[in-house]
Amino acid sequence: MRKQSVKKVLLRVFLVFTILALLGAASVFGINIYIKSSTKKKILTLEEASALEGIDCILILGAGVWGERPTHMLEDRLDYGIALYKAGASNRLLMSGDHGRKNYDEVNVMKKYAIGEGVPSPDVFMDHAGFSTYESLYRARDIFEAKRIIIVTQEYHLYRALYIADKLGLEAYGVPSNPRSYAGQRARDIREVLARVKDFFYVIIKPEPTYLGESIPVSGDGDVTNDK
Repeated sequence: MRKQSVKKVLLRVFLVFTILALLGAASVFGINIYIKSSTKKKILTLEEASALEGIDCILILGAGVWGERPTHMLEDRLDYGIALYKAGASNRLLMSGDHGRKNYDEVNVMKKYAIGEGVPSPDVFMDHAGFSTYESLYRARDIFEAKRIIIVTQEYHLYRALYIADKLGLEAYGVPSNPRSYAGQRARDIREVLARVKDFFYVIIKPEPTYLGESIPVSGDGDVTNDK
């Protein structure tokens, strides 16, 4: 009897864990489907986005640098964002990335790249504390006072960025910047599935970003965001 009781308990525990695992997987799958389906209409071509009016800024999200050079992913985001700027989608670029360490600086690399492509320095703002997609969008709203934006990033990442923007009250559109394949994309796709779940709950709680501070309206002079 004792062995049979132990077997029954183990079977019940196994069934409970199996059910919980299935529910968890279903939740992850459902959240991902919901985020993608609710934002896909906001994803535009470069030509469609260029025809929009009243856009406060083009937000380019950081994607890593190699010293003083952008990674391939970031270079593509920059090229598409600059193309939108030159096509008249907006007269302001907002570079948002990680500059939390002295020896790692995404945003200055991004701004230098844009200047090298002919964008005037005052038209380029830097958000030095864009440590995550959520923080970049939160700060675009609260620090840079943007209301209508175009987000530039790769398509796999764009769904989450647009979802966060919507839940933070921003009117956002997205332009995907993936003209080529990237090494390690399969791993990024898997991480993105989990990141969507994380940010699904983040935008419900709406925690403050790591840093806030005084307003820097994106309608002003981007050079005020230069390093002192």
